[in-house]
Amino acid sequence: MAGPSFARSRRRVSGAAGLMWPLLGACLWAAVVGYKPVIIVHGLFDSSDDFKNLQRFINESHPGTNVTVIDLFDRGASLESMWKQVEGFKAAIYPIMQNAADGVHFICYSQGGLVCRGILSILPDHNVHSFISLSAPQAGQYGDTDYLKYLFPQFVKSNLYHLCYTAFGQRVSICNYWNDPHHRDLYVNTSDYLALINSERPNPNSTEWKENFLKIQKLVLIGGPDDGVITPWQSSQFGFYDDNETVIEIQHQDLYLRDVFGLKSLAARGDLFFCTVPGVKHVWWHSNETVFHTCIEKWLV
Repeated sequence: MAGPSFARSRRRVSGAAGLMWPLLGACLWAAVVGYKPVIIVHGLFDSSDDFKNLQRFINESHPGTNVTVIDLFDRGASLESMWKQVEGFKAAIYPIMQNAADGVHFICYSQGGLVCRGILSILPDHNVHSFISLSAPQAGQYGDTDYLKYLFPQFVKSNLYHLCYTAFGQRVSICNYWNDPHHRDLYVNTSDYLALINSERPNPNSTEWKENFLKIQKLVLIGGPDDGVITPWQSSQFGFYDDNETVIEIQHQDLYLRDVFGLKSLAARGDLFFCTVPGVKHVWWHSNETVFHTCIEKWLV
């Protein structure tokens, strides 16, 4: 006859088994279904070390996911021109794509969101499923932020166009997407990057770039009103200032209405998504677990 100690042991074994089966099931699910590789591209003055929390969130929610934070153009090197960064990141990312038969996901933070847009525009055979743009100045930047004061202490937003809209200025990443609503013609005619990928001036590659961009399956635009760096914050969701500095939301933007590079097409397909989270400062988007679970997690399948 079994004694009390044997009964307690059976209960412990039974309890352990009860915990083990869901874990085993999750591992088998991951092995059978397989999660697509995730590629993370950092922003201005960042490096791959800044994304350890995001990597942890992904590994905890989607065990076995191959997560790569591209370690290029770190810190000060992130001021290199956007096209130079696009080419460098593309060269590092392309082999990962080639080894991912079912495609990959992009999580692209801040300036990195614009780097990823460039890659998606020029790369005809990319296989990006979800493009998650994490607080990126997709419609441009125009604000007196701490970054601006640090980089260009002699300038404020109203006169930075004197530097940015020159051949020299266009060698600096932030000037490649500086969008002064009071000097629209100068921006359109001078911007070597944002005005081109937005097809805001005639571009012989615009049709091809649009076709390439529309190969993504989902576009997720994440941002929030307390960001403090992306200015206006709605730029993270393709809203931007008019010449009175009134924010015009994406649905009323010319680049959306004319569908110049595919936003309206994505919306018509049901593949354009917005996630707005208040209370998040710019530097914390990639380390905020609520942001991950609310805005990112469900797209990484």
